Order: sequence, then structure tokens, then C-alpha cells
Amino acid sequence: MTVETFPFTRTDEEWRRLLTDEQYRVMRGHGTEPPGSCALLHEKRRGVFHCAGCDAPLFASHDKFESGTGWPSFNEPEPGAVETSVDRSHFMVRTEAHCARCGSHLGHVFDDGPPPTGLRYCINGVALVFHPSD
Repeated sequence: MTVETFPFTRTDEEWRRLLTDEQYRVMRGHGTEPPGSCALLHEKRRGVFHCAGCDAPLFASHDKFESGTGWPSFNEPEPGAVETSVDRSHFMVRTEAHCARCGSHLGHVFDDGPPPTGLRYCINGVALVFHPSD
């Protein structure tokens, strides 16, 4: 098994101090927050959604859309901000999305999104911090 390294790293102890228990469970433990549980699901202001672990800009607000799933959804990430890998957990094969800078788990990518990309980046709101530009 190869261990991927990222430009921004922290020790496990540092992650536990920085993140809330829920953020740690989702971002470092590859968990999922309950649908509809995050206020960022309803965020409609202009701005950029950043990684809660390293503050890297991940998604622009103009790429956010209402998917009806209960999680913030985006057409595409900022260039180079999100990497993907195969997730074979829970007896299925999915595409995991993680922060390209720190490796934190963000959510999953599905091919049922609207044009122009046809993709739906289904992202855990606890993995995001919103920086408004208004």
C-alpha cells in the first residue's frame, strides 16, 4: 500500500486539536455528516468555500447548486484544488474527493450533476469554511 503525501501536513494530534470531533470524524476518518445538518447547505452569498483543515480555496459559490441531497453540491472545484481516488467502502465503488493540499476527505463525486460538467461534487459542509466576497 502506498501512502500519499500532501504539501500541507499536520500530526494526528494537531488535527484533533484543530478540528471539532465531527470535522475530525469526517475529514480524517472519511465519515459523512447527516444530510441537511450543515448551515453551508443554504449558503447563497458570493464567495469561496475553503478547506476547514488547511484553508485552501476549494469551490467558488457560482459553482454551487441545489441537488436536493442534503449536502452542499458543486459542479466543479477550483483548478487543482481537489483530487479524487477510488472509494470501495460500504460495499460500493465511488469516487472520493479530497483536498489536494492537505488530503482531508471532503465527500464524493457523482456523474449526475447538471451542465456544463455533468458532475456533482457532494461535499460534507463540516469540511468547508465559507469566505464571502460581498
